[in-house]
Amino acid sequence: MSSRRTTSKATPRDEEREQRIANNAIVDAYGPEEQAMGWYYYLQDRIAFPFTAVCDAARQISPLRIGDEVEALDMADEDECGCEMFVLIRWGRRASDGLAVPLSQLDVGSDADEATNEAVADWRYWTARGYQF
Repeated sequence: MSSRRTTSKATPRDEEREQRIANNAIVDAYGPEEQAMGWYYYLQDRIAFPFTAVCDAARQISPLRIGDEVEALDMADEDECGCEMFVLIRWGRRASDGLAVPLSQLDVGSDADEATNEAVADWRYWTARGYQF
């Protein structure tokens, strides 16, 4: 995989997932911007919105707490996903237009289809392995 890796994580290497990511998400990506856009379109093409998710990781940039259940509405705008993938969720006063939160902190709920589960799991695997753009 051509992506830069920052740290060694406890997530074991999954060759099948590595190949799927290399062949579908970051194929022909030469540099961070192209990798980000490859991931964006890979996720956008495979995730069936809306779906429910549960926050399983607290982040300083997100208001979600572990255990919060949310409805993911759509991918955030491309411009918001240059360093990390974000999805829009219903949240308080922003319920109509959505609040962008990191996809990596969401565990897909049981209502999501197989393609959604696989795509989100691919992104979470990639970030858990320490890869970045």
